[in-house]
Amino acid sequence: MAKSAARYVCQSCGASAPRWSGRCEACGAWNSIIEEATREAAPKGLGTRGGRRIEFVGLSGENLAEEPRLATGNAELDRVTGGGIVPGSALLIGGDPGIGKSTLLLQVAAALAAGSRGARVVYISGEESTDQVRLRARRLALGKEGVELAAATNVRDIVTSLETGALPAAVIIDSIQTMYVDTLDSAPGTVAQVRSSAAELIRLAKRRGFALFLVGHVTKEGLIAGPRVLEHMVDTVLYFEGERGHHYRILRAVKNRYGPANEIGVFEMTDGGLVEVPNPSRLFLAERRGNVSGSAVFAGLEGTRPVLVEVQALVAPSALATPRRAVVGWDNARLAMTLAVLEARCGLAVGGRDVYLNIAGGLRIEEPAADMAVAAALVSALEDRPVPDNIVIFGEIGLGGEIRAVSQPETRLREAAKLGFTAAWLPPRTKGKAKLGSELALTEIAHLDDLVGLIGRDARGARRQSGLGAE
Repeated sequence: MAKSAARYVCQSCGASAPRWSGRCEACGAWNSIIEEATREAAPKGLGTRGGRRIEFVGLSGENLAEEPRLATGNAELDRVTGGGIVPGSALLIGGDPGIGKSTLLLQVAAALAAGSRGARVVYISGEESTDQVRLRARRLALGKEGVELAAATNVRDIVTSLETGALPAAVIIDSIQTMYVDTLDSAPGTVAQVRSSAAELIRLAKRRGFALFLVGHVTKEGLIAGPRVLEHMVDTVLYFEGERGHHYRILRAVKNRYGPANEIGVFEMTDGGLVEVPNPSRLFLAERRGNVSGSAVFAGLEGTRPVLVEVQALVAPSALATPRRAVVGWDNARLAMTLAVLEARCGLAVGGRDVYLNIAGGLRIEEPAADMAVAAALVSALEDRPVPDNIVIFGEIGLGGEIRAVSQPETRLREAAKLGFTAAWLPPRTKGKAKLGSELALTEIAHLDDLVGLIGRDARGARRQSGLGAE
């Protein structure tokens, strides 16, 4: 017989404790443990009676047709999800407040409802009333689209409403932190409520076969609020990124069971909503000025998409005992490593100077291939010698100062040639590897000291010339 029990759950990490304490032993958070009442069923005899026998099948079978995808009408979102939305899948979209999550999903809902098939789309808001959603739709010129709106937070009511009637193509829940299950005593937004609400909604989506979009709040660290198990429960996790001072927004897939991860979609925020950017490289380089010291163009890859961005650096004398290191759009620890290699292997005095680094356009770069472009921008700023504006740069830096090869150089070079660049600085190719077929003049750089020499400084120490030269 089921009995009522109480447990204490940390609202930061979801760990359970037998009694209340001021500090969670699992994650170290203070005052994050609250009491949650649950109903437990005694496990006695669980495996011998009351269950249903499961039928097992082989890995291969008949009629394994590929699951058809639902095109959203938004090319950038379709790219990020791997070609469209798989029916029955659950997608979690997180991002900072005001970044454009609700705007994007309202536009997607309207596009699906207005499509050739006239799909039924349900938009359930737990944060706004239906009139408030209509006002936003009117501002986006979406007022006449056939989207069904509702304002609700009780998961039982939502499941009851969606279990019957015409099958929707997509259901949008904005947001999962506002939903609650009435069998739990905890408040909406707690670990137990977020986990239980998501589980019920995902179970319904799998059973009926509609796509489920869940909007998730993020913490101050940029992670989706609530239990981390929420990201494991869904099929796709998307993060909406962007700086408030920029008009550009980046939609990044960090998990995707039905397509490539780390794919990005680029949008521009306008008065009429989010507009797709089919060629982000041209957009990120639109305001670039030539012959300016401290600037270099990096040829990067985001998923399968090549992206060219400008890396900007400023090196200035410091009036502080501890010089400043300010980074926007790149890893702070990787900047510290690059500066250490420049000082130790190339003899550049950067330890007593303030260093500022910025990836123009609001994009965040995470791949190590940006090391050499960052180093070129730093050396250019330090020596006040501009990098030629017709050159793209990519390559990973080792602790010995060596330049290491990176993946897919052909894709990076093709994108650079398409945008009018005529030369590239890149790592030396491994022995026996086929020659790169490129329209660009290629200069292979084997050591960071060679990069310093190319920018125009006679670096201290012996300069290594192996692997240096234009093709």
